Amino acid sequence: MYAVILTGGKQYSVKVGDSIFVEKLGAEADSEVTFDKVLAIGEEGAVKFGTPTVDGAAVVGKVVKNGKGKKLNIITYRPKKGSMVRKGHRQPYTKVEITAING
Repeated sequence: MYAVILTGGKQYSVKVGDSIFVEKLGAEADSEVTFDKVLAIGEEGAVKFGTPTVDGAAVVGKVVKNGKGKKLNIITYRPKKGSMVRKGHRQPYTKVEITAING
């Protein structure tokens, strides 16, 4: 069984046992998270699509850890002006392991 969930403005196709990296959630490590915005649920040969979400469906996951991604260096350069700005960014994430798909 698999499901397509919506979180953090992105869609993820998940199965039980999958580990996914999502935008940072307000949950501590080793806690449970429920994703209510399920766009589709599928089994072998049968798929159920929502309009826009499937009623009564939920995906349950366990938060493994919270962290920050790899550092990105951003350089803004203005030609002929003699100015350059260097910035860095690390996007926060939450690693979630999918434990159950209900629906």
